Amino acid sequence: MIWGNHSLLMEFVFLAYPTQPELRVLSFLGVSLVYTLIIGGNVLIIETIQTEARLHTPMYYFLGSLSGVEICYTAVVVPHILANILQSEKTITLLGCATQMIFFIGLGSADCLLLASMAYDRYVAICHPLQYPLTMTLTLCVRLVMASVVIGLFLSIQLVAFIFSLPFCRAQSIEHFFCDVPPVMHLFCARSHIHEQSVLVAATLAIAMPFFFIATSYVFIVAAVLKIHSAAGRHRAFSTCSSHLSVVLLQYGCCAFMYLRPNSSYYPKQDQFISLVYTLGTPMLNPLIYTLRNSEMKGILGRVLTRNCLSHSK
Repeated sequence: MIWGNHSLLMEFVFLAYPTQPELRVLSFLGVSLVYTLIIGGNVLIIETIQTEARLHTPMYYFLGSLSGVEICYTAVVVPHILANILQSEKTITLLGCATQMIFFIGLGSADCLLLASMAYDRYVAICHPLQYPLTMTLTLCVRLVMASVVIGLFLSIQLVAFIFSLPFCRAQSIEHFFCDVPPVMHLFCARSHIHEQSVLVAATLAIAMPFFFIATSYVFIVAAVLKIHSAAGRHRAFSTCSSHLSVVLLQYGCCAFMYLRPNSSYYPKQDQFISLVYTLGTPMLNPLIYTLRNSEMKGILGRVLTRNCLSHSK
């Protein structure tokens, strides 16, 4: 089968994996541990939100959706990374590479768009509290989550179709752990500003525009909070936003560094490290940030864990 000028069975080789047996074992154990924490932490958040009636609010609905997206997001690449660490031949077909990139970029974009939806939720809750129950209905929340996933995948499919329609050089070696846009873009035989601009447009729609929306929302939120006369009220308002803002800065900082820059500033080793941060680090830290900085969530999680432990011990 042919896609453009390429055979779908054409293979790419990943060059970023360690070759020494000791490093391979350590890498496998380290990535496995982090992946277990990612799945465990996010599944626990979803279970807690589903089982606790007090958490059946728009803010926690978005948080549960974010955890679900991050489970899928990491599942696209981490099992593949673990398999490649153990395998002697670290290859992937063109079709496999394109599919992996579609879901990785699409779900990553959905993650960014969901964070923008969460910012809107906080904006309505703090700036228009009386209208909040009428505005943030379950129907609107479901539509925002669905729109985030659909728009993210749509942008991703367009971008990946464009990338894989371009001619690749004979050397089909990717200096990375998985199929991501910057390392794959460096396999082109012909490079032009049109290729680079196309990636920047997609990155702007998925990263820069949602971040601008989040920043604007927080300008209004801060202005509204500063008008609150009670110190306790200001602290409560800021505490509901601080965890979200921490995740936004971590997620958008890494994504902007990777995708909102020219190809000339591509450095394989540096990019490999940054990619591990937003592939493993951010999904692992998000549950910790949302629980440690949210006293309500922390207390309910403790009760859920205690209840689960008691039920298993019977």
